[in-house]
Amino acid sequence: MHDSHHHTRIDEETARFWDERYGQSERIWSGRPNPHLVDVAGRLPAGTVLDLGCGEGADAVWLAGQGWRVTAVDVSSTALDRARVAATEAGVTPRVEFRRHDLTRDFPTGTYDLVSAQFLQTPLEFPRLDVLRAAARAVAPGGRLLVVEHGEFPPWATDHHRHPDVHFPTPQETLDGLDLAPADWETERLDAPRRTATGPDGHTGELVDHLLLVRRR
Repeated sequence: MHDSHHHTRIDEETARFWDERYGQSERIWSGRPNPHLVDVAGRLPAGTVLDLGCGEGADAVWLAGQGWRVTAVDVSSTALDRARVAATEAGVTPRVEFRRHDLTRDFPTGTYDLVSAQFLQTPLEFPRLDVLRAAARAVAPGGRLLVVEHGEFPPWATDHHRHPDVHFPTPQETLDGLDLAPADWETERLDAPRRTATGPDGHTGELVDHLLLVRRR
């Protein structure tokens, strides 16, 4: 479903950047759900979930397959079209709704048992903390916010991509920036797990992720 009434609230340069990025190949991502999301959501009872920056839909499809009712959003029409195809092929279309949103201008309404922000990072100007604060506001009582981000450049990044002014906020910095009231929120995880992944050149390397999991009381 294309939400035409959202189109006026989308920055066309941002949309064009991501559509061109996805247009570079038939598939950008692996098609597998993010492992930290699988670890966290796999331990929870299925409920409602908001998937921010859903890309080609691997997380949304996996969540729907686990019984979650998924609202998945992205700014790229190309990514969303691929995500809808993936959901259809997996037979989970009734449990997942894909919506086009530019999170810098238009945040989804409603509250959710889980709000997932997986690698919501971009080379474009992006009000990261504003978006993550909105994500926290979208968490229902008893629900959780899961934020997973890159903790450092991948080992296969070239010097050209290692911009010296890039800062990878620590999980504690992200938590502090959210300004959550301790009486209303419980921190369940705040760590920097490592995992092995394969880079674009086919070589494997160790990646550092930054993970924040908080629960609204």
